[in-house]
Amino acid sequence: MSRITVHTGSARDMGRRFADAFARASRGEVFEERHITFLSLEAMMATLTPKRLELLRHLHREEATSIKALALTIGRDYKRVHEDVTSLESAGLIVREDGKLRAPWAALAAEVAL
Repeated sequence: MSRITVHTGSARDMGRRFADAFARASRGEVFEERHITFLSLEAMMATLTPKRLELLRHLHREEATSIKALALTIGRDYKRVHEDVTSLESAGLIVREDGKLRAPWAALAAEVAL
């Protein structure tokens, strides 16, 4: 997975994206895409703070074996890094695989509904 798109929008918007992907898959199209929808711009911005984006960049370059190891590596307070990882993992922007934290996306694209 090299790209993830974060959106602002409603549950209806999420449903449309799902239905579109389902229809494309039913027609035999091969595609890989990942979307995360925040219900408001405020929620998106609260999750994607500059420090959290920095953390995502680091985890993209180098996976971490634990939150403690990550905090030590990036020189930040464990409690704050734990809060950031929890938020980003809940949003689907950090993945845990084989006990390691990763951000496998090469790019994060943002789309804001007006």
